[in-house]
Amino acid sequence: MSLTIALSKGKLLAGTEELFLRAGLPFPAREGRRLVVPVDGLRFLLVKDMDVPTYVEHGVADCGVAGRDVLLELEPDVYEPVDLGFGRCRLVVARKRGAAAAAAASTVRVATKYPRVASAHFLERGRSVEVVRLAGSVELAPGLGLADCIVDVVETGRTLAENGLEVAEEVAASSARLIVNRASYHARRDEMSRLLGAIAKARTA
Repeated sequence: MSLTIALSKGKLLAGTEELFLRAGLPFPAREGRRLVVPVDGLRFLLVKDMDVPTYVEHGVADCGVAGRDVLLELEPDVYEPVDLGFGRCRLVVARKRGAAAAAAASTVRVATKYPRVASAHFLERGRSVEVVRLAGSVELAPGLGLADCIVDVVETGRTLAENGLEVAEEVAASSARLIVNRASYHARRDEMSRLLGAIAKARTA
């Protein structure tokens, strides 16, 4: 049975393809709509970024590529053996440019796709927090009065600036990580070792 690898269909796909090809590993063609693609002895699942850790944790996939931002939010029970070094970005708190932080005694209303990370960040600082969950375009929330601030991923900061926001705090750094199902890591040790070895070598090449 071939190893099954879960891949994000989003922003990490191009970097993953480049790394796999550099490692001499097969990779699915990006045209077409197939979500389960066998290629030269490997089987690839193409799923949403937030779903990669779930497929790996539950053993549907033996391993996968996920951003650290997603792993911090979902806290899956998986191995995380390799920082792949691409997809670098930051999880930040951002608010309207020039806006003062809310008074210390008040509840902070935060719009985010990362409710667990956002809640933990403010609670660790002794702030009560109300999370407004949004699936996208969280940058709109402060300007429209939906939230005091946002917690979101930032690469260049351009989208924040274009929406009148600025970074107030950095929550965590993120990059792409290879994650591995715990049972697969032991039960298929030889295959996993070859895959991990090839990726680690390409990572440092």
